[in-house]
Amino acid sequence: MTYPADLARELTSLESEARSHLERLMSTWPLLSDLSFSDLILHVPVDNLSLTSNESVGSGGNRDAFARRSHPGDELHFVVLGQIRPATSQTFFEHDLIGQIYAAGELPLVRESWEKGIIVFGELDEGREEPTRYQCIPVRWNNEVIAVLSRAWSPLIGRKTGGLERTYLTLFARFAQMIADGVFPFVTDDDTFEDAPRVGDGVIVLDHLKHIIFASPNAVNALHRMGIMSSVTGSTLTELGLRVEAIDVAYTKHLPVIEEFERRPDVIAILRCIPLIEDANVVGAVLLIRDVTDLRRRDRLLLSKDAAIREVHHRVKNNLQTISSLLRLQSRRLNDNAAKQALSEAERRIAAIALVHEILAREPGDQVPFGEIMPALIRLARDGEFHGREVTIECEGSLGEVPAEVATPLAVVIAELTQNAVEHAFAEPFTGLPHVKINLAIDAIRNGFVVEVIDNGMGFPDDFDIEKTKSLGLSIARDLVCSQLSGELSIGGRKDGINGASVVIVIPRSS
Repeated sequence: MTYPADLARELTSLESEARSHLERLMSTWPLLSDLSFSDLILHVPVDNLSLTSNESVGSGGNRDAFARRSHPGDELHFVVLGQIRPATSQTFFEHDLIGQIYAAGELPLVRESWEKGIIVFGELDEGREEPTRYQCIPVRWNNEVIAVLSRAWSPLIGRKTGGLERTYLTLFARFAQMIADGVFPFVTDDDTFEDAPRVGDGVIVLDHLKHIIFASPNAVNALHRMGIMSSVTGSTLTELGLRVEAIDVAYTKHLPVIEEFERRPDVIAILRCIPLIEDANVVGAVLLIRDVTDLRRRDRLLLSKDAAIREVHHRVKNNLQTISSLLRLQSRRLNDNAAKQALSEAERRIAAIALVHEILAREPGDQVPFGEIMPALIRLARDGEFHGREVTIECEGSLGEVPAEVATPLAVVIAELTQNAVEHAFAEPFTGLPHVKINLAIDAIRNGFVVEVIDNGMGFPDDFDIEKTKSLGLSIARDLVCSQLSGELSIGGRKDGINGASVVIVIPRSS
C-alpha cells in the first residue's frame, strides 16, 4: 500500500512544514469533497532526481507509466499524493490514483494553475460520454504554491442543482479561495476530535454578524430536537436561546473551534465552527452540527455497566478474602495437623481466585494482564513450608493479557503446581541441595499459552501416574487444565538431566 506521507518524502522536495500543510489539507478535505459533491485529487510536483534514483517508489506500473509519459524537454511531472471521494454524491473515479505520476503535458489545467497560481476551470475529453470538468486550485504555503488541488466531476453523475446544492457549492468556492490564499487548512487542523460532525450531519451558514443565512434540513432537525421550533434564518443562535462559545472564539481567533454542548439533559450535540476568511477578515462561518444524544447515552450506559462490573468483582474479592480469613481463624483452633493443613490449602486456593477478581475490579474487560497476578502467586508459594531450606522462586517470560475466563483457573493451576513443588519436591527423605529453586517459565505462543514449573527437588517416582495420583493439588491442576482450559498437562524430569521435576501445561488460545 502506498501512503501519501511516504510519497511526499520520496518523490517531492517539499520541506517538513509544507508536507504537514498538505497532511492537514487531506485530514480536513472530507468537508470540501462533500460540499463540492466531487472527487478531489491532490497533485504535487515530482522531484525528478528523487524519482530516477529511488528504486522503491510506488507499486505496480507507476515507474513504467512515468517512463511512457515522459517527453523530451518536459521536465515537470506531478504525482497524485491523495484522493478522496464524496459522501454526498457518486464517485467520479472507479480506481484509486494515489501514486500515479503524470507528465505536466497530460494535465494542462493542473499545470496552468501551478504556473500561474490561480484557480482554473476547464474541460478535458477523457473518453467519457461527456467531457470531464475540472477545477484546479493552487495550494499555497508561506506565499508559495506547493501543490494543486483538483476537483473533478461530470453533470451526468452529479446531483440535481437545488438551493442546498447551490449553497454548498458556494461554500466550496469560498474554501477554494482560502486554499489559494494560503489560509486554509488552518494550523490547528492537526487536532482530531472523535465523532466530529460532517456535512451530512447538518450545515448552518453564518454571516459576518453571526446571523444565520442558511440551515440544511438535517441541521434544522437537530435544532428542533433542542427545542428550537421557530424559523432560524436571520437570527443568531444566542437569540434562539442556544449559547455556544465556539462561535465567538472562532470569530475572534480566526480559527476553527469544536464544542460539545448539552441543550437539555436529554439532548447533546457537537458543533464545529469554521470561520470563512477574506482579506484577513472573518466574513462568516460554517457550522457543522451533529446530534450525538444516542451515542452519549450508549457511552453512559457502558460506563454504568463497567462500574457495575467493577463493583461486582470488588465484592467477590472482598467476600473471598472474608472466607479466607474465616478459614485461617478456624485452622488456628484445630489441634489436628492434617485438618490445619487442609484448611491452609483451601485458604490458598481461595486467595489465588481473589487475585484475579482484584485485577478485574480495577480493569473490567475480557482480558486480564496476567503479569500483575504472578508476583502475588509467588508470594503465596513462598509462605509454604521449606523445611529450613533457603528458597528462590523465579519467573521467566510473560503471558501478556489472557481472557478473563482463562485467568481464574490458570491462576489456581499455577498456585497448585508451585505449592506442590514447595511441599513435596523437598520433603523428607530428600537430602539434596539446601537451596530450594523453583523456576516458572511462562510464555504466550501463537496458538495459546505454555507454563512450565521446574524444581531441583527429588523428582517424581519412576512409576508416577498423574491419572492415579492421590495428591489433591495435582488432581485439581489436572482437572482444571483438561476440563475448563481444554489444555494438556504433562510431567517428567528436568530436561537438563539434573535432579528435579518438570510439569508443563499447554493451553490453546481458543479456550
